[in-house]
Amino acid sequence: MENGSSESRNKARLAIMELANMISVPMSLNAAVRLGLADAIWNDGDNSPLSAAEILPRLHLTYQNGTIGGDPENLQRILRMLTSYGVFSEHLTNAGRKYSITDVGKTLVTDSDGLSYAAYVLQHHQEALMRAWPLVHTAVVEPETEPYVKANGEAAYAQYGKCEEMNGLMQKAMSGVSVPFMKAILDGYDGFKYVEHLVDVGGSAGDCLRMIIKQFPNVRQGINFDLPEVVAKAPKIPGVTHMGGDMFQSVPSGDAIFMKWVLTTWTDEECKQIMKNCYKALPVGGKLVACEPVLPQETDDSHRTRALLEGDIFVMTIYRTKGKHRTEEEFKELGLSAGFSTFRPFYIDYFYTILEFQK
Repeated sequence: MENGSSESRNKARLAIMELANMISVPMSLNAAVRLGLADAIWNDGDNSPLSAAEILPRLHLTYQNGTIGGDPENLQRILRMLTSYGVFSEHLTNAGRKYSITDVGKTLVTDSDGLSYAAYVLQHHQEALMRAWPLVHTAVVEPETEPYVKANGEAAYAQYGKCEEMNGLMQKAMSGVSVPFMKAILDGYDGFKYVEHLVDVGGSAGDCLRMIIKQFPNVRQGINFDLPEVVAKAPKIPGVTHMGGDMFQSVPSGDAIFMKWVLTTWTDEECKQIMKNCYKALPVGGKLVACEPVLPQETDDSHRTRALLEGDIFVMTIYRTKGKHRTEEEFKELGLSAGFSTFRPFYIDYFYTILEFQK
C-alpha cells in the first residue's frame, strides 16, 4: 500500500513537471517552422533520415559575417523534443541520431500551392499574442476585457486591420488550415448541390468559395464577405465577388450562407445577431452552413478533446473572453433562438463539425 502510494506521488510530480515545462513544446514547434525544418527534411518527398549536422546546410543559415552557421547539438535537442510529440521520427544508427518527417510533421511541409500549417503556427506565436498569455487569469478576474487587449491596448482584429504583416500572416494561416479541411468536407458533404448563389461570411481570401465552386459548378455566383480591409487584399477568383461590410449590420443575400470558424470568436448574444442577419438574408428553405469546433459533452484526454479545449482557451485569451468553443446542444439553441427551424450536425473532420441550420 505504501509503495503504491509512493509511486502515485512520483507519477503526480512527474505529470506536473511536464505540464509546467510544456511551453517548450509550442516554442520548439515555432522554432522548427522558423528554421524550415519540415521542408528541409522532406526534400520534395525524399524524406531520408538525416542527422542534425546533415540538416543544417539545407537551412541556409548564415552568421553576420556571411559564413554558414548553425549549432547541430542545439538543433538535435529541438528535434528530439518534437520527436516525443510525433512531429519527427528518430532513427538510431551507428553514425548517431537521424530524423525523418512523420504524418504530423508533413502538415508543416509546403505543398504545391505554397500552403501548409506552418503559417498557423507562426500566427499563434506572434509577439503581440505572446504578450497576452501571462494574463490568462485575468479572464476569470476581469472578464470584461480580453487578456490580449490588456497586453496590447486594443483588440486583436483591430490590430490585424492596421498591421499589414499581421493581416497577411492571418490570411496565409487561414488558407493553410482551410484548404485541407475543405477537401475533407467536399468529399463527405453534398449540402451545396442545389445552391446557385452562395455567400461566405468571414471568407478572408476566398479560398473556401474557390474550392466549393470548383467542386459544385451549380454555384454560379459566390460572394466573399468580410471586413473591407480584409477583402481589399483578396485575390481575384473567377465566379467570386469580394464584398466588404459588417456582419453585425447585415449579410448579403444568397440561397445559402457558409461560414467557417466565425461563431467561435463571439459571445452568445453576438452569435445570435450574426445568425439573425443570416436568417434575414436567406429565402425560405435556405440554409446556413457553419463549420465550427464542437466540444464533446464529456471531457477526456484524447487528442481531439485536448485540441478543442486548447483552442477554447486561445479564443478566451486572444479574441473574446466570452467567445468560446461550444457543444452541439449550445449551437442548436443559438440556431433556434435566431429563427432557424431545423438543425443537423455532420461530423466529417476531426476538428471542425458542419452545422446546418435551415430556414
